[in-house]
Amino acid sequence: MKIGIVCYPTFGGSGVVATELGLELSKRGHEVHFITYNQPVRLELLSNNVHYHEVTVPEYPLFHYQPYELALSSKLVDMVKLHRIEILHVHYAIPHAYAAYMAKKILIESGVYVPIVTTLHGTDITLVGSHPFYKPAVTFSINKSDAVTAVSQSLKDDTMRLFDIKNDINVVPNFIDLDKYKSSYTDCQRAIMADDDEKIITHISNLRPVKRAQDVISIFYNIQKEMPAKLMLVGEGPDRESIEARCLELGIMDKVIFFGKSNEINKILCFSDLFLLPSKTESFGLAALEAMASGVPVISSNTGGIPEVNVHGVSGYLSNAGDVEDMTKNALYILSDEKRLQTFKDNARKESLKYDLHMIVPKYEAIYEDTLTKCLVL
Repeated sequence: MKIGIVCYPTFGGSGVVATELGLELSKRGHEVHFITYNQPVRLELLSNNVHYHEVTVPEYPLFHYQPYELALSSKLVDMVKLHRIEILHVHYAIPHAYAAYMAKKILIESGVYVPIVTTLHGTDITLVGSHPFYKPAVTFSINKSDAVTAVSQSLKDDTMRLFDIKNDINVVPNFIDLDKYKSSYTDCQRAIMADDDEKIITHISNLRPVKRAQDVISIFYNIQKEMPAKLMLVGEGPDRESIEARCLELGIMDKVIFFGKSNEINKILCFSDLFLLPSKTESFGLAALEAMASGVPVISSNTGGIPEVNVHGVSGYLSNAGDVEDMTKNALYILSDEKRLQTFKDNARKESLKYDLHMIVPKYEAIYEDTLTKCLVL
């Protein structure tokens, strides 16, 4: 198949999953075309089966905000015609599914029919999409897609609750390439990050308020009072400045390492003993899954799709969002006994096996084939 993938080319979960999906599809013999405004951050190698087409938005003084959806629709039309793309897989209802539908209607005028598969990742539903200003556009985009997937049962339930959806929604969970998470402490040289007696705690996010990174600092502060520990923070975002100020206020700045954005998540997780994800909400919890694949148990909130990934009492523990005391108690329980810690690490790795890309990507292939078959009948 010739597949067009539209996504945000950023460090966020949707962009990472879309990129990994495209790369794996290319290895399975499909021709994949990424169509977005920047080369996706994890799209490191282009090949005969992997192509990138940049969407540019010309500056025009009439517009207060440049019309990216219009530029994307036009680019999709051109790329479908030029490369004979058979199906579009768009990640996020708006603006991507909205732009893809416009492209589809334009192409029909030229006698070209290209079906649309839309994957819902969370923010497009729970935050942006539920706003009354965008709700009609999101509803329209989902209902006009030829196939719709959601990355968790929780997100599907939210979508059906918040919108008047006529389409079926298939739950296809996020995934990771487990082959990238097979390092050991010997391979990753843990000693460069911490002393042998120090436990390493990690948090990875875009440091937005919804991630509750201030809770990460509070939990770590409590942990380091009971045992030697270091905190590794990965990511950039609006809360970074306040987090740094909080670390200074608590006198723990020398125990916190700020990595900023990184393409070496698997190497960073290799160092870790425990992962913190106290988010207010998560549609899936890809960061937790990446930690588990590295054999890192997870202390998380119990919101959204996280409980579908992090199994309470097995791969880690779940608490109510904002319950720093309970999260601290659970973290100390895991970390305070080496044998217990190793058991949780082993369990985390085993639970992650359910989300290996070699098991999940074929589900997308089946959806593509089914969608194309239905469109041929029509």
